[in-house]
Amino acid sequence: MKKVLLIIYLFSAVFSFSQPKVSEISSMPGAFSRMGFGARGMGMGNALSSVTEGNLVSYYNPALSVFQQDNSFQTSYSFLSLDRSLNFLNFTRRFDFYSSKDSTKVPNGTAGVSVGIINSGVSNIDGRDNDGNKTGALTTSENQFFVGFANKFSKKFALGIAVKVYYYKLYEQITSTGVGLDIGALYVLNKHWNISFMLADLNSQYKWDTSPIYNEQGSTSTNKFPTLKKIGASYTNDEYGIIASAELESSNGGTNILRGGIEYNIFKDLYLRGGIDQVNLSNSDYPVNPSLGFTYFKSFDNIRVGVDYAFVVEPYSSQDRHIVGLNINF
Repeated sequence: MKKVLLIIYLFSAVFSFSQPKVSEISSMPGAFSRMGFGARGMGMGNALSSVTEGNLVSYYNPALSVFQQDNSFQTSYSFLSLDRSLNFLNFTRRFDFYSSKDSTKVPNGTAGVSVGIINSGVSNIDGRDNDGNKTGALTTSENQFFVGFANKFSKKFALGIAVKVYYYKLYEQITSTGVGLDIGALYVLNKHWNISFMLADLNSQYKWDTSPIYNEQGSTSTNKFPTLKKIGASYTNDEYGIIASAELESSNGGTNILRGGIEYNIFKDLYLRGGIDQVNLSNSDYPVNPSLGFTYFKSFDNIRVGVDYAFVVEPYSSQDRHIVGLNINF
């Protein structure tokens, strides 16, 4: 009997050690908002917190909008498995302020604004009552609305803040809203190197109340988003048309994520890119997300139109992610 118990114990121990480790962040809300923003960002592994070239969005760092060239409008649509949707919309603009006595037209101040929406959801959910009878298809919708403001305090240093409003429609009368903040900074070391720092989802949370459905038996609860801390660096070489970037993100959800990306301007108006995301240094069982993408621009007078595409490997899914987008500079 003792031998049998010893064998069972050893088998249980080996089996428990062989199970994949699960990071706490996997059960925390707001997962849709951590997947990235648009085809360019996802194609570069979402490592854009220190990149100041191309179309910019405060999602990656609120301080970036002061580096935007011209006005930038971006929209993207994602092809995902399991009846999921993920869509993006953003407008970024820089404002230069000149002194009335300055005849050289060199700006003595620069500000930027970035406004955007992330929409996600799941459709065609099979709704049934307590007896198992079909009641119809159900859908969920989760959204983030953000507006970011930035100011360039010198030629080398910029600081920004973004306000994010979350809205989640889960089921019939069960909805939740939340407000969070992002704070970001960027420092230009020289013409090639930038470094960045960012805090994301400060105070972001969902508050739930199920009493509209369960009446007196309903309850209230609060689900807090993980707070993210990011440090990034990027290298730009205009002569060779290369942008390379890397980022380290830590969270209070038990993750330390390393990501990186590269973009190559292979010839005029065509950009190729690749990246890798979700390299969790705290959990070797965490699946990584490699990606590839491109952008092609076409100019029409004073308007420049670009088509974006990104392919992202999605583990544990029946198909990978395909993100297509359109961006307009004017």
